[in-house]
Parts: sequence; C-alpha cells; structure tokens
Amino acid sequence: MAENKFSCAPNGSSRETVCIETNRILDSCRDRDCFENVRVYLSCYGNEILERTGAIRAKCAKIVWTYIGIDPIQFNRGFYAVTIRFYVKLVFEACIGGGRAQEVEGIAVLEKRVILFGGESNVNVFKSSACDNDFCSMPKPDCGERNVPTAIVEVVDPVILGTKIVEKISECNCCCCQENDLPEAVMTSLEAPLMFDDNGNGRRFLTVSLGIFSVVRIVRPSQLLVQASEYCIPEKECCPVEEDDPCHVFRCMPFPTSEFCPQSMANLSQQNNSDRPSRCGCGC
Repeated sequence: MAENKFSCAPNGSSRETVCIETNRILDSCRDRDCFENVRVYLSCYGNEILERTGAIRAKCAKIVWTYIGIDPIQFNRGFYAVTIRFYVKLVFEACIGGGRAQEVEGIAVLEKRVILFGGESNVNVFKSSACDNDFCSMPKPDCGERNVPTAIVEVVDPVILGTKIVEKISECNCCCCQENDLPEAVMTSLEAPLMFDDNGNGRRFLTVSLGIFSVVRIVRPSQLLVQASEYCIPEKECCPVEEDDPCHVFRCMPFPTSEFCPQSMANLSQQNNSDRPSRCGCGC
C-alpha cells in the first residue's frame, strides 16, 4: 500500500550495506518420477479383504514421512549423492460383494537418488544456545558431521496412476520389506499394524503406480553483503473492525470478480508459459 511507509531518517531513505547469514543454494534440480507397480503393505485385515475382492481402487495418497540421506561421492570432490525415501500412506476402496465397499489402508515405500554439487567446507560450526547459560556447559556442534551440506526436498502429494492385484511377489517393485525399516511415525499413522510375512496364507499382492513431482536442492550457510533499509515503525495506524455494523464491513469488501470468471484458453496458455523455467543457468 502506498500509505504504508517505513521511514526512520528525515528524508525517508536510510540505506546501508549489511552482512547477513543465510543458506546459499549451491545446486538444485526438479524431477517428475513415475514409480510403477510398487508393493503396498497392508494389515492382516487388509490382506483378507484383498483375497476376497475382485475390484479395488486407490482413493487418496499422502506422504507421511521422508528420509533424506546425503553422502559425498568419492573421486568427485564437491558432489554429493542425495538418497530420498518417501513413505506414502494410501487409502483403498475394495468391493466385497452385494454392492458393498470396504476401505483399507496401506503403506508404499518409494526411493530415488540424485547427484548434486554441494561444494566443500573445512570448518566446524558451533552456535550458542539460550539453554547453555551455565559457565561450565559445553557447546554443541551445529552439525554432527564435518564438511557436509544440507539437502532439502520439496514434494507434492503423489498422483495415483493405477492400482493392480498381482499373484507373484516377483511382479512387485519392493523397496522396504521389513517391519523394522518403517519409522515409528509411519506405523502410528495407521489404524492397524502392517503384515510383512510373505509366506502367509495370502497369495495376492497389491501394487500401485504413483507419480511424484519434486524439487531437490543443496544449501550451505553463507555470509552475504546486501543493500538494506533500516526497519522502523510504520506510519499507518491499525483500523479496528466495526463489530456493531457487520454489513458495513461487508459492503466495503471488493467484489471477487475473478472467482466468477472462468479462465479462457488464452489465459491458461499464458499461465503455462509463465510457469516454464527460464534458462538462467541457476542449476534448476
């Protein structure tokens, strides 16, 4: 807003060069991964439903946990391998006869690996803490390992591409096959414990195909010089809401015209073109 001004100096332009500490992005990439025929681990009750049903479909999928591991690559200094494991909770709907449907839950485990440049650093970072006020307290390192950057993953919920019932375990793409491999947060997100015994009475296995859009980047702490303006008290005053006349407040609201106008094909094409990444050489 034009009337919302921030000015400390008499002329309103107090600028200076300051040094800030932030995370610098050294390398990044985006990807669309298609995971086909990934095995879904079900509970004992879910496996019984699977044996009796002739049709099953996936209703929704949600990532409930993500493991991110980063390791330096030998003989290629500055590059790191980022291993990402997604734990996806799925809800299925199975037909059990008589026009009835039954919902079952399951977990699918997806894994991908990318290589990015992370630079090198030969320092150990220590930071003070508000809890360490004792004279005899020992500082704790900010990172458990030396010379390792931080990997960050941004991901949307998976897109369900298909569901299939198979008769052989060899037709499944399994990434995690032991109960101890699942984090506790994943197990507690389910209503019933999962069954991992492949030698049980069940002969059928449930698989799902998922698509995932993700962005992976590697960052390191960095000190940068930037041009900044000193922050001051704003001149604009806060206007209280007139609770005695709610209709007056409603009438002052702008009419949401855009909500009633469907997007035309030209607007959609223009929006898609604006979403395309520019070739700026930033490693995206």
